[in-house]
Amino acid sequence: MKNIITQFSRLFVGVLFIISGLIKLNDPVGFSYKLAEYFSEPVFNMPFLEPFALGLAIFLVILEVVLGVMLLVGYKTKTTILSLLLLIVFFTFLTFYSAYFDVVKDCGCFGDALHLTPWQSFTKDVVLLFFILILFFNQKLIKPLFLAQKTNFAVYVSVVLCAFMAVWVLNHNPIKDFRPYKVGTNIEKAMEIPEGAPKSVVEMVFIYKVNGVDKEFTEKDLMNIPEGATFVDRKDKVITEGYVPPIHDFTMTKDDSDYKEELLKEPKLLVFVTYDLTLSNPDGMKKLEKLNQEAKSKGYKVIAMTASGAEIIANTKKQYGLNVDFYFCDATALKTVERANPSIVVIQNGTIIQKVHYNDILDLSL
Repeated sequence: MKNIITQFSRLFVGVLFIISGLIKLNDPVGFSYKLAEYFSEPVFNMPFLEPFALGLAIFLVILEVVLGVMLLVGYKTKTTILSLLLLIVFFTFLTFYSAYFDVVKDCGCFGDALHLTPWQSFTKDVVLLFFILILFFNQKLIKPLFLAQKTNFAVYVSVVLCAFMAVWVLNHNPIKDFRPYKVGTNIEKAMEIPEGAPKSVVEMVFIYKVNGVDKEFTEKDLMNIPEGATFVDRKDKVITEGYVPPIHDFTMTKDDSDYKEELLKEPKLLVFVTYDLTLSNPDGMKKLEKLNQEAKSKGYKVIAMTASGAEIIANTKKQYGLNVDFYFCDATALKTVERANPSIVVIQNGTIIQKVHYNDILDLSL
């Protein structure tokens, strides 16, 4: 019976680590954004780690996959199980911190393929911790599936394949797009809220400075605010989250006006997406004006979208000779549209029909 439970734990943990790792390896840039969120000031206040988020993301996701393979084939059992235990303790701490302090809404455990709430993520990690502890206390029952040479070969191949996949998706697009802006999505329809959908329950909270300390008061507490207290701010506290459409923060703003409805009716719209022009790849930016001229000659309306300011936009247009109008959109939304900076998106009557990395401009069908 003990052996059956141990082997089930081995299979369950190994397969789950491989699946979780591969989903994130499909989009390591997206996972790096999640790590950067953990490193940010409101969470762990370690901004010095943010520049290393992508490298750390790639290391962690490859480690997940390889450890899963190592467990399944029985490679260096003690080292493998100890590594799994340390990794899951680390992840359990992160998810508990996120859930308890309500700081990171989605841990990114399964990328954009499956969104878990912080408490769901924590529960998942506790379950994994339970099964890994079974493996830890029954290590002698974990035997290699093959002879040493074949076991070693399986592990080495997994490392090479993971490294190859990481390089590929960083220089092209994710192999499978799980994001709200995938090809075939009609942006306007994805922003709609169905009739009868549950609405958010929001409570207004008022912040007053009382004896030099900021204190929060709800509407029902307003009569109890001490005399002499000074109003500081008001915020909305979400009690119950209502329906949130897949796309909810997309804008095409210029000169304080949102042209989204007008532009999404264009039969031929080509968009250069670059969430931060100061971080855009120079080689990619140099390719855009040639594509702009080619697209316009074929009847396309060409625009660019960014979260950068007017001065940076002006400098960028001058530096790369870009003759396009720039529209503003939130950086988080643009990072979700495409990972490459810059990237190209083709939209037809509001529907995304093609997206390419700047390295794959020749693959565009105009």
